[in-house]
Amino acid sequence: QVQLVESGGGLVQAGGSLRLSCAASRRIITTGRYDMGWFRQAPGKEREFVAAITWSGVTTRYADSVKGLFTISRDNGKKMVYLQMNSLKPEDTAVYYCASGVDKTSMRAEYWGQGTQVTVSP
Repeated sequence: QVQLVESGGGLVQAGGSLRLSCAASRRIITTGRYDMGWFRQAPGKEREFVAAITWSGVTTRYADSVKGLFTISRDNGKKMVYLQMNSLKPEDTAVYYCASGVDKTSMRAEYWGQGTQVTVSP
C-alpha cells in the first residue's frame, strides 16, 4: 500500500504558475512502469494523463497539451514528486491527482492520491 498526499493547488490567473507537490508514504520504485505520475479531471470530463516519471528521473512523459509548459520532477530522498505548471490556461482548471505505478501502455495507475484543486481564472 502507498499513501499519496497532494498539495499546492489553488487559484491563479491565466498566465501564472503553480507547483504541485505529492508526498509518498514510502519510496516507490517499480519495474516496467512509470513510478509516479500526475493526472487531472476537469468538471464533466474523464480523468486524463498529464505527466509521468521513472524513479531515476531520466525518463519522463507528458500529455501533448502540457508539453513545454509543465515539468515533472522527483526527489527520491524526500519521497516527493512535483509538477511545475507554467503559463496556465483556464482549460487547465481541474482536480489534479498524484499517482504511482503508472502502466506505460494503458496509463493506469496502481495508487491514487485524493487530489488537489487547481483553478485558473481568465
